[in-house]
This record gives sequence, C-alpha cells and structure tokens, in this order.
Amino acid sequence: MPGISGGKNYHHGDLRNALICAAVDLAGEGGPERVVLREAARRVGVSPTAAYRHFDGRGELLRTVRLHARARLAEAMERAAAREPGADDPALAAERRLAALCRGYVGFAVEHPGLYRAAFGAVRPAPEEPPAGAPRPPEPEIRAFTLLKDALEALGRTAGRRPAAGAAAWSAVHGLSLLLLEGPLRRLPAQRRDDVVETTLAMVVSGARAR
Repeated sequence: MPGISGGKNYHHGDLRNALICAAVDLAGEGGPERVVLREAARRVGVSPTAAYRHFDGRGELLRTVRLHARARLAEAMERAAAREPGADDPALAAERRLAALCRGYVGFAVEHPGLYRAAFGAVRPAPEEPPAGAPRPPEPEIRAFTLLKDALEALGRTAGRRPAAGAAAWSAVHGLSLLLLEGPLRRLPAQRRDDVVETTLAMVVSGARAR
C-alpha cells in the first residue's frame, strides 16, 4: 500500500482511503499503538473533525488497519509460495508449498514487525459495542490461516491421510514469529535465525506428513 506523507495527498472524495493508508504507515512504523486517528489526519493534511466523519474512533481505524495488515501477510505468503520451484512428485510439491507459505509468514513478521503486530493485536471494543460474551458478527476470513489449512489438506491428500490440524501449523509459525520479534530469539544473528526458521518449518512439514 502506498505511503502517505504530510499535505493533502488525497483525491476529493477519497479521504477515507487516504486515512487508511496513513494509518497503515503508522502501524508499520510502530505497531498498533502508533495508530491514532488524529495523527493519521495530520499526515493527510485534514482536521481531526474531518477524519471523524469517516471513522467513529481509533477502534474502528485499528480494525481497518488490521484487515489490511492481514491481507499484506497473506500476499507475502503467496509470493513466497510462487517463488518455490515445483516438483513432479505431488507429495514433494505439497511439502514445498507448505514450507514456503510458512517461510513467507515468518518472513513478513520479521520484515514488517509493526504491521504483523497490528494484524493480530487486540482492539478494545468501542463503548457502543456489545459487552464481552455477547454475540458478535464473525470476523472476515483470515486468509493466512486458510492458506496454511489448504496446503495441509493438499499434503494430506497426497499421502492418503487426514490432514494435520491447520491451527497447529499456524500456532507453530505464529509462536516462532513472536519469539523472533519480542522473545528471547530476537537477538539471534541473521544466519542463526534463518537456521531456527528452517528447522521449525521442517518440523511442521514432517509433522503434517506423518499425521
């Protein structure tokens, strides 16, 4: 998504999209904490009052940023899979695709930590929203999870077995991503980090193959 700098860099009638672009840039710079409606308005070059005509508040803006960040994550995964060489053996091709998707997932988290945190960070409910435990509309599909689940199902079909749980593979790459971003693995040198990533991906693939 293109960046937005100061000044009125938006077309008439497209202020909402300009605010979203500015907010995504803010998330990329400092995670969800950095996303503030007033700052997005300042970057676009409009008053906070104008911004509030398009968003009820910070919560709504953060939800929109989260959807964009999740879309960017899925795109990174698909690009990683597209770069992976094919194979005549369907099982090998399925394994390579699964590993590539996982690699793209972790790679996005490492390269874009602010957006990654925004993709999955909790958003406090607005005062007018239903309280915790009340029925809520379902969130849109998380395509990153769907890509992993579909890859696992494809691998299961080649082996004639039921597919491994998509949530397990997602947990592995998500947990690894957080360890690399915020946990004890964040200080690993690049080569060691890559080794840890590849070892983890090999475990995900072997676990899916053996299930």
